[in-house]
Amino acid sequence: MVFDAVARPPSLVQKVCHQLASIIRGSRAEEDGWLPTERELSVQLGVSRSVVREATKRLESQGLVEIQHGVGIKAVDKLHKPLNGSLEMLIPDAEERLRQLNETRMAIEPESARLAAQNSTPAHLRSLRRIHQQLVDAPDNARAIEVDMAFHRALAEASGNQMFRLILDSLAEIGLASRQRTIGRVGKLTGIEHHAAILETVERGDSEAAAAVMRHHLACAREDMRLREEHPRSRS
Repeated sequence: MVFDAVARPPSLVQKVCHQLASIIRGSRAEEDGWLPTERELSVQLGVSRSVVREATKRLESQGLVEIQHGVGIKAVDKLHKPLNGSLEMLIPDAEERLRQLNETRMAIEPESARLAAQNSTPAHLRSLRRIHQQLVDAPDNARAIEVDMAFHRALAEASGNQMFRLILDSLAEIGLASRQRTIGRVGKLTGIEHHAAILETVERGDSEAAAAVMRHHLACAREDMRLREEHPRSRS
């Protein structure tokens, strides 16, 4: 005789997690992102403060809130935080992390650009144009790197695929190291040229061209990194 396992009902902590996550994602927190105090949440939800404390700790580990002791609980958008924190432990060698980063971006970002050409709204296009102009106007490499990363995130947002945005955010720290090498070597002009080409294909809705231009952009970045390692004295 075979019996099916009896499903366990969610615990109080799980229920509180789900309810708080729903509030945060539904933008029902305060305008500045602050949630009610632990005591207030306990009263409103009808559970003990220890349950609220455990639930908020879980949400913090998932990147949905930040607990500032003595201040309060703030809703944040850092869902990428758990993966980001584990990459260095998973791949301890920095050069290998960069190599795998390039492979990952090559697998994801051409498709992100293709979908952006299909799905972008006028608001997405305005955002992309604004960010591109910020790259043009960037006064130094540090600002250029920041805006370069923002362009790729905005493109992922325009694709309509939330997983693309989450994955790119998770790779942000490694992506920063990658761009410090490439932009540090060749400057921002290549990025400006490539981003302009990507933006143009997205604006006209040419999905295949958008994917091809993005693929070329990433291949050039990979080659810049290779040349930088072969000619270390040329580093700026």
